[in-house]
Amino acid sequence: MSISRPSSDLNDYVPLRGWADAAAILVNAIAVFVLLVVLGIANLNFCGNVPTYRLMAVLLSREWRRPMEKKPLRRATIIDVAERAGVSKSTVARVLAGSGRISDEARDSVLKAVAATGYEPNHLAVGMRSGRSGLLGIVIPDITNPFWAEVARGAQDRAAKEDISLLVFSSDWDAEKEARHLRALRRARVDGAIINPVADSFDDLGRFGLPFVLIGSSAERFPDTSSVGSDIPQAVRLGMDVLTARGHAAPALLLGPRSRLARARFLRTVHEHCVERDFDPALLPIEEAEYTVEGGRQGMARLLARRGPGHLAVFAANDLMALGAMMAVREAGLRCPEDVSILGFDGIPAGAFSWPGLTTIEKPGRLIGVRAVESLLDEIAGRPEHGRVYMPCRLIERGSLADLSVPAPIRVAAGR
Repeated sequence: MSISRPSSDLNDYVPLRGWADAAAILVNAIAVFVLLVVLGIANLNFCGNVPTYRLMAVLLSREWRRPMEKKPLRRATIIDVAERAGVSKSTVARVLAGSGRISDEARDSVLKAVAATGYEPNHLAVGMRSGRSGLLGIVIPDITNPFWAEVARGAQDRAAKEDISLLVFSSDWDAEKEARHLRALRRARVDGAIINPVADSFDDLGRFGLPFVLIGSSAERFPDTSSVGSDIPQAVRLGMDVLTARGHAAPALLLGPRSRLARARFLRTVHEHCVERDFDPALLPIEEAEYTVEGGRQGMARLLARRGPGHLAVFAANDLMALGAMMAVREAGLRCPEDVSILGFDGIPAGAFSWPGLTTIEKPGRLIGVRAVESLLDEIAGRPEHGRVYMPCRLIERGSLADLSVPAPIRVAAGR
């Protein structure tokens, strides 16, 4: 005779052997029952509407002594759907594939069964049959920067229209991390990827082995590949034209690190603008900083430390730096735009909520994401259009830029 009894751990049951153990259980059970009778509750309801003698029966039953079976979670399969709908697997497959040769009654039964079971097709298996996974990837350099978040959002929205999911990775301007993300995308069997290449030597690009489209200023290093980005020369010229028209002929420049290709593009266009107007670009004050709020704050503090008399105008290489520059101006006891004018570059939403509102050159981040997905889908479909797609930028007028082209007192440009 072999009986199971609970050990000290309720989930660990040890088999009993011999009549001695069985007798001990029986004695204990009788003792408990006698105790209940002595207390006068043997014929009363216990634990709600459960009579005590029934409770005892449960305690002594084999079911109570048997460990609880933990049923493993299992995903619903196409067989579960077919059984619930009362149709064949092939009928379920045709309904899910959108086949028109199915009766309305069968289609309705299948769709109700899918909803009831929570069935989801195995996209990996479907992808192996069709050669498509229904997944795209995007590797951006800094997901904390609202501009790049807008790019990713635009890509996601456009992919969703094609019933495609998007995997988003942030390289944090780290070439090694970028390479790991590309390997992860290959392992995930994505159909293609959108990439902002961080390093100048983008060796992994040739080994990627999947359709891809590049974004960002760095993509211009690869003219034989499809790429999408802002028209940086047009945007910088627009900013310099606005500054010149407002009486700021020699603005200070708050630029990113020398290692970034975007800095060189920005600075080259500024130089060209100055030369066209017979102005020596070497006269422009320049400060280098990280493309962050704190970088902009520190860079602006250095500009203010060597500021001469009169009004100071600053053209920042991105809006995060411009917002940090505003902080430094306030910390120095100065006012924007009365003492210092600031022009941003990116057009992130946060610029609308600063005080004063940030006048900026807006890059079409979301549209870049949309256009990049469209270019990538063309690549996947075998309709590549190698070359650079330039997206035009526009001026957003707010209140951080003073107009010195008119006599004092300073007249602030339209906006807050």
